[in-house]
Amino acid sequence: MPQPQTASPAAVSRGARGATRVADRVVAKIASQAAREALSRSGESAPSVLPGRSKPHATVSVRPAPEREHALGQARVHIVVELGYPSDIGAQCGAVRRAVSEQVSRLAGVKVQQVVVTVERLHSAHTRGVMTGRTR
Repeated sequence: MPQPQTASPAAVSRGARGATRVADRVVAKIASQAAREALSRSGESAPSVLPGRSKPHATVSVRPAPEREHALGQARVHIVVELGYPSDIGAQCGAVRRAVSEQVSRLAGVKVQQVVVTVERLHSAHTRGVMTGRTR
């Protein structure tokens, strides 16, 4: 039985071979999970991840990578977290930023250009179990 003829990879131009695209929601899920893991590893006096607290939420924009790069795209990540207080907020945000960048690059093959961490809410150790709202 004759073998079908196939062109060698070098003979087919890069554009004709097709492309792999990583969906924004996939990168967002990876980023959210990485943030959750980074916060759970945090050794702060006020726990970072408490029951009833909303999980980190990520918004992502992925663009195709320029032809000269080997990455599957370039991502800008915006992640929203809630933290315990008192704690080292800067250190926790830095840990989230590093973890998100590393995990997205490693698991999705996407180059992370920017990670913005927004602290949406602080949870005081003194008001846990008390009704929510503003504390003076």
